[in-house]
Amino acid sequence: MQGRADLELGAGAARHAAHLAVQHQPARVTAVDASPAQYAMATDLYGYLAPRLRIVHSDVAPHLHAMRGTYDVLYSVFGAIDFTDPRELLPAAAAALRPGGRLVFATLAHYLSGTPAQPDVVAADVPAKTPDGEEATMRRWVLQEHVWTKLLDEAGFTEITITVLPATAEGARTADTLLVSAHRPS
Repeated sequence: MQGRADLELGAGAARHAAHLAVQHQPARVTAVDASPAQYAMATDLYGYLAPRLRIVHSDVAPHLHAMRGTYDVLYSVFGAIDFTDPRELLPAAAAALRPGGRLVFATLAHYLSGTPAQPDVVAADVPAKTPDGEEATMRRWVLQEHVWTKLLDEAGFTEITITVLPATAEGARTADTLLVSAHRPS
């Protein structure tokens, strides 16, 4: 297949990737996620969309390293960008993009508790549940805008823009969103 190739970083059940494959029809959409449970769910729900939608069970950074110069668009909707060390992920993302390619992601502007985002590249342990419902923790990077800008610049991205999207609901677990876009130079 030739044409545009898109990749969702930390796709979960691959709903966004499936929508993109069906409604916008790039030549190929890949959905990658490290969770065996999410991979199984994505395969069950959207496996029939192959070969246009490729569902991959892998940690994101190794997948990106193996796919240098492959993708036109990388995106993450509160996915792997939030849960992978950006010092590892962003350089791998830049390498996986074709010249002129674009990285777009949505991430928290502050913690769900209301605590401000980190002023440095520091992860927090946040509560989570396993597929079996057991209590667990995950590392999550919730960073201030200038930190994201610096990390993206250091990874070789240009044309970096960050837009703050205010929370649309009120409550204890709402947060503003950062919508980030950056390009790999042509």
